[in-house]
Amino acid sequence: MLDATRLRVLVAVARYGSVTAAAQALNYAQPSISHHMARLEAETGAKLMERSGRGVRLTEAGRLLAERAEEILGRLDAAEAELAAHVGLRKDRVRLAAFGAALATLAATAAATLGTEHAATDVQLTQAEPALALHMLRAGEADVAVVYRQLADDEAPGAEADADQQASDDLRFRDLLDDPFFLITPGDRPGLGETVRLADCAARRWILGPALDREALTALCRPAGFAPDIAAWRGDYVAVQALVAAGLGVSVLTGLELRACRHPGIAVSELAGATQRVSAVTYGDPPDPPASTQLVEALRRAAEAVRQDRPAAPAPAGPGTQANPAAPARSP
Repeated sequence: MLDATRLRVLVAVARYGSVTAAAQALNYAQPSISHHMARLEAETGAKLMERSGRGVRLTEAGRLLAERAEEILGRLDAAEAELAAHVGLRKDRVRLAAFGAALATLAATAAATLGTEHAATDVQLTQAEPALALHMLRAGEADVAVVYRQLADDEAPGAEADADQQASDDLRFRDLLDDPFFLITPGDRPGLGETVRLADCAARRWILGPALDREALTALCRPAGFAPDIAAWRGDYVAVQALVAAGLGVSVLTGLELRACRHPGIAVSELAGATQRVSAVTYGDPPDPPASTQLVEALRRAAEAVRQDRPAAPAPAGPGTQANPAAPARSP
């Protein structure tokens, strides 16, 4: 059976890149690190480290074991915390990892709800993009993750996701909302009688927002007959709006990003069929710990409030489709 202490040493070597740095992080003597690694190699029968110049590096087997060890140790730490809360040794703790716009909207509301309804629950929040949030979930560094994914062309907004597709690798998804994309242009709103379409912005420079990388934005603009001229790379949604308001380009942001922060110098028009699905994710077999269940329920209620707060939208501004210029569509 693998020893947990030696697995922690391996994870530290992988994380910090050297035996010396791992020893400093764990407050061990350097020979102790070498001893634990030698014993771990003996237990596994695999070469886990090899010399590289004046230092060492993990072998492929070492990297594989370190990745799994991080998940195992994370689950052990989570189990220890849950047991301590169960027997009353500490406050119940729940850790949430969420992307920026969700953290500023859904997570903020949900955490406040838990603070009011479950005062004994300690909510810890971390900003993390979906890939990192899911890694934290698997590694036991988070109990709940809020992530997004762009809907495929054949997926209808509002439709329930296929549970078999989403529940892979013991990740369990609970859909919160379908968040629409908006075309962001300079000015407080288009003038009366004007139209705003993606095709109208073909000659403009484009600023990437957090949710869309170059490939995704290019795919969005392709039906309108052009490839976007990228002027700036993936700033946060506050910076993106400031750059657009200054006339340096146009962009696409989501409803949650605009709800989190809305610059007075921009106009918004909803893009037809452009949506990302926002989900709460937990890891492992059900049932979830009570604090995680309470947090997911609070996130669901926060998402429902967001949906109900949106007024009816005028005609969307997809490729070739006019938007109502008198007011922003679905102003978040």
